[in-house]
Amino acid sequence: MIIVRRSEDRGHFDHGWLKTYHTFSFSRYYDPDWMGFRTMRVLNEDRVQPGGEFSTHRHKNMEIISYVLDGALSHRDSMGNGSTIYRGDVQRITAGVGITHSETNPSVVAPTHFFQIWLVPAEDGLEPEYEQRGFSERDKIGVFCMIASPDGREGSLRINQDIFFHASILDKGKKLEYLLPRGRHAWVQIAGGEIEVNGARLAAGDGAGIGEVPSISFTADQRSEFILLNMG
Repeated sequence: MIIVRRSEDRGHFDHGWLKTYHTFSFSRYYDPDWMGFRTMRVLNEDRVQPGGEFSTHRHKNMEIISYVLDGALSHRDSMGNGSTIYRGDVQRITAGVGITHSETNPSVVAPTHFFQIWLVPAEDGLEPEYEQRGFSERDKIGVFCMIASPDGREGSLRINQDIFFHASILDKGKKLEYLLPRGRHAWVQIAGGEIEVNGARLAAGDGAGIGEVPSISFTADQRSEFILLNMG
């Protein structure tokens, strides 16, 4: 089973400082057929113009991952954390009982391009946490690089949910196969390039939910980057 979500079918808003695409219902965008996938509630692709800012706002009982594709993203929160992450960097926030934070593109010339992913945690009321880590292109080329996992295995971020988050970069003509255990499902999101995924051709911005198959095959038509979330 594979369900494709085309880039052009996502919710889209142009706020001037922010151009955003919503794979699932979010904020003013509502589609009852796309409320999330398994325990993933939000997958937004955001492009923040130089100096653009998500002003201070509150989150509660959500696991939030920011995966930077290009540019820089500065973060400040009520736990006292402050940092700037760049392409290849990933940050994880456990909102738990509640936090406030802001995010800014610190550049005066270059936009920031990143995925914002929200996951429903395994339990509510956790203590808030912040974590970030860098993953180089070399870490991802031709492999499924572990970005986040429930136990922080292989140097990944630790996520409070039964989810294994991978990222990969495939050169043109290269192939990969991902084994999907019985009862598991996966969401694949294409960050750049064009890839054939179990017979479906997916381009940048496209995503797909996959389940009830023993494996997922990837063949790159051009140099491509994608993420994969394996979940129950």
